Amino acid sequence: MRLRLLLLLALCQADPAALGRSLSLRGSWRIRSGNGSLELPGRVPGCVHSALLKRGLIQDPYYRFNDLHYRWISLDNWTYSKKFKIPFNISKWQKMNLIFEGVDTVAKVLLNSVPIGRTGNMFKRYSFDITSVVRDVNSLELRFQSPVLYAAQRSKAHTSYSVPPDCPPPVQRGQCHVNFIRKEQSSFSWDWGPSFPTQGIWKDVRIEAYNICHLNYFMFSPVYDNHTQEWNLEIESSFDVVSSKPVSGQVIVAIPKLQTQQTYSIELQPGERTVELFVKINKNVTVETWWPHGHGNQTGYNMTILFKLDGGLSIKKSAKVYFRTVELIEEPIEGSQGLSFYFKINGLPIFLKGSNWIPADSFQDRVTSDLLWLLLQSAVDANMNTLRVWGGGIYEQEEFYRLCDELGIMVWQDFMFACALYPTDRDFLNSVRAEVAHQVRRLKCHPSIIVWGGNNENEAALMMNWYNITPRELHTYIKDYVVLYVKNIRKIVLAEDKTRPFVLSSPTNGAESIKEGWLSLNPYDNNFGDVHFYDYISDCWNWKVFPKARFVSEYGYQSWPSFSTLEKVSSQEDWSYNSKFSLHRQHHANGNNEMLHQIGFHFKFPESTDPLQTFKDTIYLTQVMQAQCVKTETEFYRRSRSEIVDGQGYTMGALYWQLNDIWQAPSWASLEYGGKWKMLHYFARHFFAPLLPVGFEDQDVFFIYGVSDLRSDCEVKLTVRVHTWSSLEPLCSSETERFVLKAGTAVLLYKESVPVFLKNCGNCTRQSCVVSFYLSTDSQLVSPANYHFLSSLSESVGLHKAHVTAIISQQGDTFAFDLETSAVAPFVWLDVGSIPGRFSDNGFLMTEKTRTVLFYPWKPTSKSELEQCFRVTSLMDVD
Repeated sequence: MRLRLLLLLALCQADPAALGRSLSLRGSWRIRSGNGSLELPGRVPGCVHSALLKRGLIQDPYYRFNDLHYRWISLDNWTYSKKFKIPFNISKWQKMNLIFEGVDTVAKVLLNSVPIGRTGNMFKRYSFDITSVVRDVNSLELRFQSPVLYAAQRSKAHTSYSVPPDCPPPVQRGQCHVNFIRKEQSSFSWDWGPSFPTQGIWKDVRIEAYNICHLNYFMFSPVYDNHTQEWNLEIESSFDVVSSKPVSGQVIVAIPKLQTQQTYSIELQPGERTVELFVKINKNVTVETWWPHGHGNQTGYNMTILFKLDGGLSIKKSAKVYFRTVELIEEPIEGSQGLSFYFKINGLPIFLKGSNWIPADSFQDRVTSDLLWLLLQSAVDANMNTLRVWGGGIYEQEEFYRLCDELGIMVWQDFMFACALYPTDRDFLNSVRAEVAHQVRRLKCHPSIIVWGGNNENEAALMMNWYNITPRELHTYIKDYVVLYVKNIRKIVLAEDKTRPFVLSSPTNGAESIKEGWLSLNPYDNNFGDVHFYDYISDCWNWKVFPKARFVSEYGYQSWPSFSTLEKVSSQEDWSYNSKFSLHRQHHANGNNEMLHQIGFHFKFPESTDPLQTFKDTIYLTQVMQAQCVKTETEFYRRSRSEIVDGQGYTMGALYWQLNDIWQAPSWASLEYGGKWKMLHYFARHFFAPLLPVGFEDQDVFFIYGVSDLRSDCEVKLTVRVHTWSSLEPLCSSETERFVLKAGTAVLLYKESVPVFLKNCGNCTRQSCVVSFYLSTDSQLVSPANYHFLSSLSESVGLHKAHVTAIISQQGDTFAFDLETSAVAPFVWLDVGSIPGRFSDNGFLMTEKTRTVLFYPWKPTSKSELEQCFRVTSLMDVD
C-alpha cells in the first residue's frame, strides 16, 4: 500500500474533550432526477453517469455514439442526498463545518432542509458552518443545476458584450459557453474528446467538529538562501480559533534525517489566524536535493509538525519535504535577437523532454491510483522528464503529484483556462481568486511543479484574432485579459509562492510579452518564450518545416488507436476508415484526411480486398506516420539545443502533444485509452534517450549530431552502417575514433556528401539502401540505434515482404520474444491484442536476422495466452 505523504489527518494525543472529531460522508448516497421519476443509489466520490452505468441504466458511455445518446443526463438537474447520524454528542462542540473538497459543479446545499450555501466552481474547496443547523440525525441535499444550462444562462446574462467562443466547432459535437462555468473546460468537448459534462461530488466530503481552534490548512516551501548557501523551510498554518480568548502553545518542527528540530511559541487570537514559521535546516548536515528523472535522485525527508496548544489540544501533521531550486532563464544570447527560455534545476540547465497531460477519463471516479501510476511510469519509461498539465482539464488529484515527485517528473502546471476569452464580472473573479489561492496552497509543496502557467493559448487567441474581434473592440478584451491573468491570478500566485516562476500563457514570449504590456503582437515569435506548432499539410520528413524556437511546448500529429482498443467500443459495421463511427470519433476538422495526406508522402496505401484488413492496415500506417513525424520533429529540437543558426536556436524543451487519451478515438496521444503504448511511445523511448545520434540531410549532405542529456562527459565512438533493403548483411560499415561527447550538448559528429557516401558503399542508390548509426563504448551500445531513410519507402527498391516469426519463452515475470526475419523489415510491430503490458521495443527497423524483445505484462498472463493473441506486422505486410 502506497504511503499517503501529504496532509495526513491529525493524530491527536490529548484530553478527548479537546480533540476535534471528523465524520466522513463518503460512500453511499441517493441520486434522483429533476422530476423525481428516477432514483438510484450512487457513490461519493462519483458522478451521475457512473451511478447510472453501475445500475445498468445506461451502457458504457464510450460505446459507439453514446456521447450523443446520453446528452439528457447533463441537461437534467440532479439531486444528491444522504441521511446520516452523528456518532458523537454535537452539544459538546463549539463549531461544526461541512467540508467539500470538490463539487462538480453548480449546486445548492441544504442541511435538514435549510439552505447553507451554494457551489459554483469545480476547483474550489467549500467549507460551510453548520453549527446551528446540524442535529443528531441529518439529511443532506445537493441540488445540482445542469452545467450546460447554467453556462448558457450566464452567457445570456452577460449582455454588455459577447465573450467568445460561444460554441466549439461542429466537428466536436460539443456543448456551448463552457468559458462561463468554472468546470473542466474539455468536459463540454475538445478536438480529442467527447462532451460529458458531469454532475456529482467528485472529491472527499466530511464533517469536522472542534473546540478551541482548528487547523484549516498547513503548507510549506523549502527556500535556498544564496547568500548563506543554506536551506530554510517556510511553513504556513491557518487556524480557525473559536475560543473567546487567545490560545497559546508551542510548535515543534522535526526533520530527523537532517538533524533539525526547532520549537516555537505561538499565541493565536480569536478568529481566522495564520502562523508563519521559518525553520533553519541544520547547516552541518548535507541536504540531498530533488532531481528530475535522468539527472539524479528524488530524495525527500520525512517531517513532523506538532502543535501543543492550551486546553490539552495537540495536532500532529506529517509530510515529505523535498529540496530543490528552479529558475526560468530569460537572457540575451550572443549572435541572436531575443532571449533564452530554459529552466535550471538546482543551478543546472536541463532540457525538458516530455509531453502534455490531459484528464485520463471523462469520469474522474474511474481514474485510480493504479491507472495514474501506469501512465506516469510509462512516461518515465520513455525517458521523459516533464509533463505539462494542460489548462483545459483539471488540477490533478494528490496522487498524481505525489507520483511525479517520486518518479522525478517535472510538471508545467497550467491554471484551468484554455482556448477562450473569459468574463471578468465580480462573481467570476471572486470564484477564480478562491480557486487559485486554494490550488497554489494545495500544490506548492510538490517539487515536481516547476512553473505555473496562467492559461493555454489565450494570449495567442487574442493577439492572433482567432475570434474575429474588430480593432475598436480589442481593447475591451485586452483589458479583461490583464484583469484576469495579471491583476488577479498572477498577483495571487506571486503572493502565495515565491519558489517557482509564473508565465502568463502558453505559448508566450515571456519577458517580451510583459514588456509589450502583457500581450505580445506575435506570441509565436521563435526568439522568445515557448511556441506551439502544428502543420499537417507540409511533409513532416522535411525538418525545415519546424520552428527553431527556444522551447516547443506543443507539437504533434494524429493517429488512430489500435484495433484491440477500438473493438471494445464499436461494432462490426464501424470497422472501416470512413464509417459513420470513424467520422464521429474524429473531433479534429479534416483529421482523418490529414493523416492519409501525411501517409501519402512516403508510404503506399493498403489495397486489400478484405475491408477489415484494410482498416487494420490503415490504423497501422497512421501509427507509423505519427511516430516517424514526431521523431523527425523531436530530433530536430534536440539537436538544436547548442547552436544558433541564422539567429535562431538554443532549443531547450520539447513537449509533444499529447501523452494520454480520454477515450478510444483518433488523437495526438502516444498512449491509448487504458495505457497501451502506440508506436509513437516506443519511438519516444528512443528519441528522448539520454544519449542519441541524430541524422538528417541538408542539400545532399548527410549529417549526424551527437546529443547528450548526461551530467558528465562521456567517451564514445560512432558507427555508421549501410544496408541494402534486399539483404540482412550490412553492405558497408565505418566507425569514428573515440571522442568525448560533452555533457548537456548537441555537436556535429559526422558529415558526408550523400552521392559520395553512396558511391563508396557498393554503388548504393537512395532507393535501394538505408543508413543506421549508433554510439558505443568499446564494450557496449550506449545509445539506441537510429536510422535515416534516403528516400520515401513507397519508392524503395529491393524491399521484400518479410516473414517474421517469434518463439515466446517465460523469464521470471517477463516474456522473451525471440524474433527471426527472412528479410529487412521496417516498422516491425508486435501486438498481443488486449493483454496489458508493453514490449522493450516495438515499431523498429529490423536489419539483422534475429532479435530478442522482452514483454513486460501489467497483469498476470501466460505463454499460451500470448501465443494465441500475438500478431506481427511490418511495412510490406500492408497490401
